[in-house]
Formats: sequence, structure tokens, C-alpha cells
Amino acid sequence: MSSSFAPLKNDSFLRACLRQATDHTPVWLMRQAGRYLPEYCATRAKAGSFMGLATNVDFATEVTLQPLERYPLDAAILFSDILTVPDAMGLGLSFAQGEGPKFAKPLRDEQAVAKLEAPDLDKLRYVFDAVRSIRKALDGRVPLIGFSGSPWTLACYMVEGAGSDDYRLVKSMLYSRPELMHRILSINAQAVTAYLNAQIEAGAQAVMIFDSWGGVLADGAFQEYSLAYTANVLSGIKRAGADGQTVPRIVFTKGGGLWLEQMDKLDCEVLGLDWTMNLGKARQLVGHSKALQGNIDPNVLFAPQKVIESEVLKVLKSFGKPHTDLDQPGPTHIFNLGHGISQYTPPDHVSALVQAVHHHSKLLRA
Repeated sequence: MSSSFAPLKNDSFLRACLRQATDHTPVWLMRQAGRYLPEYCATRAKAGSFMGLATNVDFATEVTLQPLERYPLDAAILFSDILTVPDAMGLGLSFAQGEGPKFAKPLRDEQAVAKLEAPDLDKLRYVFDAVRSIRKALDGRVPLIGFSGSPWTLACYMVEGAGSDDYRLVKSMLYSRPELMHRILSINAQAVTAYLNAQIEAGAQAVMIFDSWGGVLADGAFQEYSLAYTANVLSGIKRAGADGQTVPRIVFTKGGGLWLEQMDKLDCEVLGLDWTMNLGKARQLVGHSKALQGNIDPNVLFAPQKVIESEVLKVLKSFGKPHTDLDQPGPTHIFNLGHGISQYTPPDHVSALVQAVHHHSKLLRA
């Protein structure tokens, strides 16, 4: 298996994940393959629909590589969606043009929850085939990140049936029928663990858990319904990849800064931060054991390029002096947005951001 993949040429992202010194701060962007790129929109038009794009190995490979053709990013992330898992559970996922995802059969009652089971991974084979194809196409240029939604975030969509402003349905179930909520989360945790392990077997070199809606929970509820199930997934994830190398695990909880010290206990290598958290403070709290990823406000990318450069420098400086000792681990930073890139972002502004990260982070190490 390992001989079928080219050796890695740029390992700065993986090194930073493992708290090892790098000559610059590595950078990649959440949703870097997406609608802000005209070439992505052209490929999506050819595919006919979002799921047509995600389920076609050639198209998924093409759009994963598109941002790397434009920008000297330090990692690629699999082009897919967090809702592939509930779709494989038979909830009937669809994406209307210009609208968010919708499920035809949301989990609204005891009967629906009783029928729920972890999906046959064969139904997700298109994802694992895409991982293999992308890894080969990358030819060792940069590492490939696989991902999944967290058990809680998936449950939000599965109960609400779509995105939500108030999380009324999922929280109603959580408070009035906690046993149903725990059943959904337990099945989701089992499914997510198997899903991420299959991505690792196919060639993913790091994996990320997106707990996009963890921050909507009350204190106490977050620990019980989100953090505990994320911890459950992490405990079952394979530690080595198809090539025998360590596979770092990243956890990103939007709105999770409040619980950073509790998240420090998670068995993962990297914690992702949204733009509300100060990186220097996060470094003081958890930098002794976790690499940090983030966390510029994605809307900075709408500012003039000079402003983008100065905001990048602020983020780099907020993290503080880079770790440069090659002989031992220390606090490390992976530059990213505090959430996914907006579809309206000008592509040349992304170029300004990536260049600024590489340029200034090298100067800070000089």
C-alpha cells in the first residue's frame, strides 16, 4: 500500500500538527475547495449537482486540487461533505442550488430513532475511492486531510432536517427525551469512527472532526452531548496511516473557546479555534500539549490586500514567538480561518493571505 504513494515533499503541516518546529507557519483554509473559485463553479456545473460532484471520484479529485494550483497551500483537504454519513444512513440528503442541505427523512420521533443504525461503509465507497485518487494525484506535493462532522453536529442536521437558526427541534429532544439523543449520538460516534478509519486506510494523512455546532450548547450540555462523543470517536481512530506514518487528529469546535481547558484532555494532536479566541491565551492554556489551528476572521478576506497582510501579522503575533528547536516538541501554530471561507471571497485576496502567512512567519523565525 505505502509503495503506491509518492514520498511527501512538504511535510510542514504534519510537523506542526505534531508540535515539531517548521521553517514557516503552514497554512490551509477550511472549505478551500469551493464556490469562491470560478474553476470550482465550472466543474460543479459539469457535475450537475453538489452530490454529483462529491460522488464522482474524478470531479472530487479535480476540485480538491484546484486551490493548490492557485496557491502554495501546505495541505489539501478531501472534497466531500460532513453529511455523507447520515445520507448513507438513509435520511435522503439533497442540495438545492443556492440553498443548504436538506434531509427528506429527519429523525423526529421514537420510531425513526429506533430504526437508525450505523451505515454500511460500502455506501461511502465513493469517498474512500476519492481519497485514494486525490492522494495519488497530489504525488507527495502536500499531505491530504480527511474529515467528518462530529456526532453532535451530525445529530443537529439529522433531527432538524436542515441547517437551523435556533436548534429548537434538536434541543427539544435533548432536554425532553435525552435517551433518544444519546442513542443517535452513540450510533453517530460508531459511524464516524469507522468512516474516519476507512479514510485513513485509503490514504488520508491527517483527520479533522468538525464540531461546527458544539458552541450552540449550554455549559454542561456541551460536555455531555458533544465533548464526550467526540472523545469516544478519538479513542477509536487508527494512529497510523496507509504508509505507517502517524496520523494527526484535529478537533474544531466553533464557539468552543470557553471549554478549551476541558478540550485539552481530548486524545488529539490539534485544536482548531474560531476567530473569537485569542491565540496567545489559547497557547498559555493548552499549547503545552496541543498544536493550535486558526483563526483569522474569514471576513478579513473582503478587506484591501494591505489590510489582509496586517491582519495576518496580528494573528501570527498573537500566537507569539514561533517554536524553532528542532530537537524537541513545543508550541506550534497552523494558520487557518476561524471558520469556512465565504463563497463571495475574491480569489486574489486568498493569494495575498497565503503569501503574507509564509513571508511574515519566516521573518518571525529569523
